[in-house]
Amino acid sequence: MTLSEGPATVPLLSVRGLTKLFGSFAACSAIDLDIAPGEIHALLGENGAGKSTLVKMLFGVLQPSAGRILWDGSPMTIASPGEARHLGIGMVFQHFSLFEALTVAENIALSLDPRISLSRISDEAASLSKAYGLPLDPKAHVADLSVGERQRIEIVRALLQNPKLIILDEPTSVLTPQEADRLFETLFKLKAEGRSVLYISHRLEEVRRICDRATVLRHGKVTGACDPKQETPASLARMMVGSDVAEVHRDGEAPLGDTCIEVSDLSVPARTPFAVSLKNISMKVRAGEVLAIAGVAGNGQGELFDALSGEYPVAEDEAIRIRGKAVGHTGINGRRLLGAGFVPEERHGHAAVPGMPLSDNLLLARSQSDRKAFLSAGFAAIIRHDAIRSATRRICEAMDVRKSGEDPLAGSLSGGNLQKFIVGRELDRQPAVLVVNQPTWGVDAGAASRIRQALIDLAKAGSAVVVISQDLDEIFEVATNIAVISEGRLSKAYPAGTLSLERIGLMMGGIHESHSVPEAAHAH
Repeated sequence: MTLSEGPATVPLLSVRGLTKLFGSFAACSAIDLDIAPGEIHALLGENGAGKSTLVKMLFGVLQPSAGRILWDGSPMTIASPGEARHLGIGMVFQHFSLFEALTVAENIALSLDPRISLSRISDEAASLSKAYGLPLDPKAHVADLSVGERQRIEIVRALLQNPKLIILDEPTSVLTPQEADRLFETLFKLKAEGRSVLYISHRLEEVRRICDRATVLRHGKVTGACDPKQETPASLARMMVGSDVAEVHRDGEAPLGDTCIEVSDLSVPARTPFAVSLKNISMKVRAGEVLAIAGVAGNGQGELFDALSGEYPVAEDEAIRIRGKAVGHTGINGRRLLGAGFVPEERHGHAAVPGMPLSDNLLLARSQSDRKAFLSAGFAAIIRHDAIRSATRRICEAMDVRKSGEDPLAGSLSGGNLQKFIVGRELDRQPAVLVVNQPTWGVDAGAASRIRQALIDLAKAGSAVVVISQDLDEIFEVATNIAVISEGRLSKAYPAGTLSLERIGLMMGGIHESHSVPEAAHAH
């Protein structure tokens, strides 16, 4: 199927030869794309393929270097997001732009005409949210809402501007399966009204389920278009990557060894008004086990990671034990000395310093004991830069980190490649315990496959691995056992094969022990 084929009607939006240069680098190169009225159109591609740059040009955030945008067949210059909204283009970004201290109505009002009264906005938002199956209380404060409810605010805010085209960027990454199903019902309703949706997602099964057509980008260029319903997830991934994506394989479970990390009745008060307190959390992870902790964002995952990593030591020393030693009062370096490794959720500024080379980032993340391998012997130890660079090369080769030079700045890597380096940096230490938060957040299929396989292989080699993730496909792919965190409480852990997708979704919504767990689960 060629890009010009499709509905006989005039496309709602067309781009012809759209190009965006940053210096000599072409983030988007001569892109052609048509979106028909009343269609759900998928935009697919790896990290760094040009998806974000393209939609930012469509929404007026960036200006093209060359090419044309046509709206209802007429050439248009979209100079700002305000002009995009005026044309009839709405956008819901992956990362929400909401003020937690304000109400739902007050947040919506910030993007509308200031002359419209707050009471009118409240009434219209309530009416529209009911009509589209997106229940919201306009008077509720954002800080009190779940992530799924916050996404509804963004969608209702966009719908109040009566758009003809809505751009959704990774909309289900923060939703339970049940919430995702409700979102799809809303999208089908919009489609039935003749509105169009440009849908960006790494979740290829849902693309096959809801999208009418798909356009694939690779290295800033269109490399294909298809009907996703006629494809498989593997064939879509192959179109995105340009080659087959390695499947994650387990090859049987390793025998479980001693308990390597144990948490006993851990409670941690919220550090800020908008943080989540941890309540009576207990868990054990043995050598050879991958414990995957599922949950919707904002339910205490970050707080639990901080407690496990020692970034914020907890009040009770005995509440956390690593390899038999009480470490509640011990900081992150002390826990590293016990053989533990940690990968936080935020890559830039937390897991890595963007303005420093990869080699320096490697050195910073090593414990005092580990750093000895990079120091010369003698009274005045000198850093052996050759050893650090050699280790950096070893990590990049092992994790297929694609970079522009021998030792580039961390901030110059794409998100997926930086994530592969950060995970590889911890794996290179061969930790006895690894705790990783959102290991493949915003990472393309190829990079995600490599990271997930590395976590499985680490456990198989005898380490205890804790994976905190919002991605249920990932959870089922890597987990030996699964627990769910909701409102700062952790469920007991269940063998992965005994949980269905529906059951996990209910648990993510806060239903734990009150419902029996299914005997078998084949839904996933």
